[in-house]
Amino acid sequence: MKKEQDVTDIAAVDSIIDRHNSDVEVLVSILQDIQTECSYLPADALRHVAERLQVPLIQVYSVATFFKAFSLVPRGRRSIHVCLGTACHVRGAQAILEEIERDLNVRAGGTTDDGEFTLETVNCLGACALGPIIMIDDEYHGQMTPAKVREILKT
Repeated sequence: MKKEQDVTDIAAVDSIIDRHNSDVEVLVSILQDIQTECSYLPADALRHVAERLQVPLIQVYSVATFFKAFSLVPRGRRSIHVCLGTACHVRGAQAILEEIERDLNVRAGGTTDDGEFTLETVNCLGACALGPIIMIDDEYHGQMTPAKVREILKT
């Protein structure tokens, strides 16, 4: 079985590390910038960061896997977060999630085949009075229904 190769622009990773003065104390910031550049944290980029910062690879992976904001797999160009917190749950959030999964043909935690959307669930989006609520990129959509989801996804 052929292993898929990461095709990271190592020069871009070097530029990010240089901007942070090769300081291991700001490893989280370095990884955030790499994820912004690549849409995820490619394995070859993590190896390169470890080499450049002269730290064990496990230290870099520990940070990359500790924070939920980081992803080790490619992410979609756009993100959809569905709140499954208590207030949203009792107002039908599960049906909203299922509608999105059906419409986009992707399961929660996954990315659509075309790389357009990554679908994730969260415990709270901090707008309980608007539940059930979803967030697409940085835009909140409250009082969702399956019909509203279909309309929003069309646009």
